[in-house]
Amino acid sequence: MCKRAVILAGGKGTRLKPYTISLPKPLVPIGEMPIIEVIIRKLALAGFEHVTITVNHMADIIRAFCGDGSKWGLKIDYSLEEKPLSTMGPLKLIQDLPSDFLVMNGDVLTDIDFAAFYETHVAEKNIFTIAAHQREQKVDYGVLETGSDNRLVNFIEKPITVYNVSMGVYMANKQILDYIPSNAFYGFDHLMLDLIKAKNPASVKIHKGYWLDIGRPDDYEKACEDVVAGIL
Repeated sequence: MCKRAVILAGGKGTRLKPYTISLPKPLVPIGEMPIIEVIIRKLALAGFEHVTITVNHMADIIRAFCGDGSKWGLKIDYSLEEKPLSTMGPLKLIQDLPSDFLVMNGDVLTDIDFAAFYETHVAEKNIFTIAAHQREQKVDYGVLETGSDNRLVNFIEKPITVYNVSMGVYMANKQILDYIPSNAFYGFDHLMLDLIKAKNPASVKIHKGYWLDIGRPDDYEKACEDVVAGIL
């Protein structure tokens, strides 16, 4: 069975300016190579043979760099969004998706085992599987908990809450296409709520290793530092 992946690379990367003024975000360099090349190399090592890149903003530059994928030993083709369709909307444009396929944002750096993630999803027969990472959110104030009479019942100094957040790496079954409207702006959030409503929710798998979503200049600078330090 040919392992298929879809890389979402149609965004403008506005949060990552000034790095994205002249380059699409997936081509911003991390160390000696662009983010998207790091991703493609990892997918190739994990046994993926066919990658579709969804493009919109600066599409020609991404096509020129990635080509047909032969330099990485896999096949690359492209799906062009005529208008922004968010994260899940572009999948509706791809006509030859297999029963199960990987979907990921084109600005994610992670050491997740893509092959194991793929196989677990298939074995469990999930409609959708989310790779998640734990993040801590610290409140920089003392939190007051009050009762119905507005009198203090508890005090917590600068509490820390742990959240499971989406990594932007997913496995999907082709059934999700039934939920995605044609040529419409339809995101990950829309799909998750629709699957919950249909009583067919996604599975969540916690990844405890490395993950960085390069959405802001601070994240990008950390990624570059991690490459220099040999972390990534």
